[in-house]
Parts: sequence; structure tokens; C-alpha cells
Amino acid sequence: MLTIHKPKNTKRNKSLFIGLLCASFLLNVPAFSQTENESTSSAFQAHLMNIEAASNEPFRYNATLRNTTGKTTTYDFQAELPPGWLISYRVDGSQVTSVQLEAGSSKDVHIEINASLTADPKKYKIPIVAKSGELHFPLHLEAVVKGSYDLSLSTPTGRLSDEVLSGSSKEITLVVKNTGTLPLNKLDFSSQLPSRWEANFEPSTIEQLEPGKTIDIKTKLSVPDKTIAGDYVAKFTVKNDNKQSEASFRIIVKTSILSGWIGIGIILLAVGLIYFLIRKYGRR
Repeated sequence: MLTIHKPKNTKRNKSLFIGLLCASFLLNVPAFSQTENESTSSAFQAHLMNIEAASNEPFRYNATLRNTTGKTTTYDFQAELPPGWLISYRVDGSQVTSVQLEAGSSKDVHIEINASLTADPKKYKIPIVAKSGELHFPLHLEAVVKGSYDLSLSTPTGRLSDEVLSGSSKEITLVVKNTGTLPLNKLDFSSQLPSRWEANFEPSTIEQLEPGKTIDIKTKLSVPDKTIAGDYVAKFTVKNDNKQSEASFRIIVKTSILSGWIGIGIILLAVGLIYFLIRKYGRR
């Protein structure tokens, strides 16, 4: 005779099944939330998240903000910056602090960050958020400060004036100093001078100048003949792709004593000639 055994603890099995079902549902909830957060964060994206620059150069990022809601929404921009840092946002060429987007639309956001000049060389995390009420679109940027470019141009004594005779040359010593924390490469010299004046630099190019180092540049300034005596301005510039510095000199042009006596002699000769002509022909 066939005997059928009924399963025992039916209630217990039922409870176990319901428990497993609830656990499965709960395990799926975080996954759903994570997907939603990822979708929200992807609404504010930068093309380049990490940028490296000197502390005295701006960090420029290009980002896109997309309105994922079903209505027109205004988003305010907020950022957490290290002390002394500055940030600005540009949309459609205008500097803004917020932007309004229609449902489903997007805008390009140009972000410019300026580090403090005293910022230590290292990587900084810059969290930014586009916020509208309870809705937050985060953007995580990184700024890598590699140091600073800086440069000075002066003279050994700091004096920025000199004298020169008309029609002669004058040698001026310029002192170039790297006052930053990064090496400066390919420094070139140029000048802005009065008409027909000339300036020659020796050397005319500095291949590399290490931080804290100085170099003397011999500058031959040539003033053309018959230059009228007076005060003139000569501007000298040293620069490369990262930095430039200028020095404006007051140049006092004088005429030589010999030239002065020659001029006086010509005047006296002309007066004497006129007097002679009057004496000779004035009686007729």
C-alpha cells in the first residue's frame, strides 16, 4: 500500500519563502538608488576633470549641464574652494552664478578657477554642484598646482634712468631674475624706442633660467645724430610663453660741449656776415 507523506512545517516554509522574497527586494533597492544617483550626477559633466597649471595661471574647464527634470528649472552654482581661491562660470559668453534650463535642454558651462599665489604644489579636489531646491547635480574637478612662473627686470642698482649724448651709444646693464618656483625657458628680449633709436642685447635669448637665479644682460642703446636734447622713454621687455616683465627707462639726451660751441660759432659768423653786408652796401 502506497503511503503519501505530507510535508511538515508548512507554515515555516511559507515564512521562509516570504522572508527570502523580502530580502531580495531590499537588496534590489540600493542598486536602484545607485542607478538614480548615477543618472543625476551624469547631468553635470566636464570634458576634462583633471587639469595641471602653475599657481598664477587659471584652470579652465568645459562642462555641460543638462536639465533632467520635466520642467523649466533654474540651477545655482556652488563650489567648495581652498582659502584664497576664486571661481567664475560663463554661459553663452556671459559670467553667471546661475542658469535657467528648459525641460530636457542643456548648456555648456565654462568654469575658470584661479588658485592662490601661495598654493602649495599638489593636487586639489574642487567639488562643484548645480543646485535647484532639493535637486543636486555634483561635479568633481581636480586642479594640480605645479608651482608658479614669475619674472623681474631691473638694473643692478634699481635705477631706471640714464644720460646719453646725441649721436652716441650707451651701455645699460639689465638684470633678469626668476622670482617664481618653476624654470623659465626661451626668454627673449625686445624694446620700444623713439624713432631711429636702436637697442642690441647680449645675449639676446636666455635658454633657461632656474628659480631664484639671475643673469646680467648688456644692452647697447644707440641714439641717432642730431637728436634734440631732452627726456625720452625707452621700454625694455623680457618674455616667454608663460611670463613677461617690463622696465621703462628715462633717457636724458644731451648735446656735447663741442657741438654747442660750433653752434654758437655759426650764429656769430652769421651775425658778423650780416653786419659786414650792412656796412658795405648800406650806404648806397
